[in-house]
Amino acid sequence: MKRALFIFTAALMLTACGDSTKQLMSRAEELCKYIPDHELLEKSKEYMTAHFYAVLDTMFYRLPAHEAMDHEWLYYFVTGNGGTIADFTVTGVEKTDKTHATATVSVRQKWEDGSFDPECDIEEHKLYMEKVNGVWLMCDFDGHKQDCINYIANNRREQALRDAISDYLVKEIGTQYRQGELCIPTLMIVSAQEISADQAWVWGDFWIWWYNREGDTLMTVSGGNHSGLMTVKQEDGKLSVTSFEQTVDGAGNDASARRIFRSHYDVYQNMHSNQDVREAVRREQLGEYVRFHNISVHYYKDYGWDAVKL
Repeated sequence: MKRALFIFTAALMLTACGDSTKQLMSRAEELCKYIPDHELLEKSKEYMTAHFYAVLDTMFYRLPAHEAMDHEWLYYFVTGNGGTIADFTVTGVEKTDKTHATATVSVRQKWEDGSFDPECDIEEHKLYMEKVNGVWLMCDFDGHKQDCINYIANNRREQALRDAISDYLVKEIGTQYRQGELCIPTLMIVSAQEISADQAWVWGDFWIWWYNREGDTLMTVSGGNHSGLMTVKQEDGKLSVTSFEQTVDGAGNDASARRIFRSHYDVYQNMHSNQDVREAVRREQLGEYVRFHNISVHYYKDYGWDAVKL
């Protein structure tokens, strides 16, 4: 009788903890609803570990805007950018220790009307769970957490590099122009190369822009191009530009560009000569600047041209 009571009590405790295979599979199916895909749902916070949610929140909302197609997995964990919806089926779950489990998830894509594409393959994914305060939460998906952490670290290093270049352009070159209220450079980086642990070369097509604010519009006061090779060095934990070799104006411009940009010349020329590309980058970076600094403007306008919406 005592043995039967012990077995019954143990079974009851297992059920209460939600650790049976059936219950873990059921929980995994519930967590599948909150796998990031095109967006990170705010209510996902209740179904993810705090660190995993914080990493994804940084990825989706705290980093500067970028072309999603360059890093498609960041935003489209499952479906990709093809207009389909992921249909999840949990096919198995394995506990790796008392507080961690891995669910195997089969994913089939369906169209918005609910129909399946017969030519679409069924893919297998891994959903990782961690038990926190007695509740099973999503702590990773297909190992993307570390991918995100790496990307965030790389982005912050790149942003520090961009900040150093912008600071140099504003303080050392922007003062040569007719000034307005705001000096906001446009950076089109052609290539960057580390030449030592604390030093890098950065080839780029850089533009200086001064603006005045008029209502909800940034009115261009002055602007100009400065292309070339910057040497950026880290000292006392801070990056700064130590030299800048620029292309020359006039007849020798192309020859100096070929000499300075070397194997990067074609990429540079494609950027530099394409006004649509330049304006797209300028518009994007201006938009990021005003959002970051909470400036209440929605357009920018060059003299003689229509205003452009940010």
